[in-house]
Amino acid sequence: MGVPDVIGPGLRVLFCGINPGLVTAATGHQFARPGNRFWPALYKSGFTPRLFRPDEQAELLSLGLGITNVVERESARADEITRAEFVAGGEALVTKVVKYQPKWLAVVGITAYRDAFGERKAVMGRQDRRIGETQVWILPNPSGLNAHYTADTLAAAFAELRKEVD
Repeated sequence: MGVPDVIGPGLRVLFCGINPGLVTAATGHQFARPGNRFWPALYKSGFTPRLFRPDEQAELLSLGLGITNVVERESARADEITRAEFVAGGEALVTKVVKYQPKWLAVVGITAYRDAFGERKAVMGRQDRRIGETQVWILPNPSGLNAHYTADTLAAAFAELRKEVD
């Protein structure tokens, strides 16, 4: 079940999506739906030296980057995920973070973070929460459905995290 994580020990950042979309589930590649702005945001923010395609996701590991999801179940839209699924997913995410100990956990989606960790008033950016030694950051959801952020403002939000990481 679910899409395989891109994960290993010693990561600088473990990016955490909300859950796999239908295209991601069909291809087995994270953030695979055309129009998802995750890959361009990684590149424009300086995390990657070039624009990666979803099928090149394994190459992120050599850059100290990884990808997982809060909820493993695929859906057409994130609003199809229940609060109970988010809570269970948050517990599973904590287990992964404790096991792999990335320097940063970057959750891409503030509502997913709030639901998974019960922090209703969380805001974008650095969080007070730590998971072991891992620092936590919230980024905007890169889905094309998130009209609150343009490609440039999304990349700028990712660049804020990159500056902290570097």
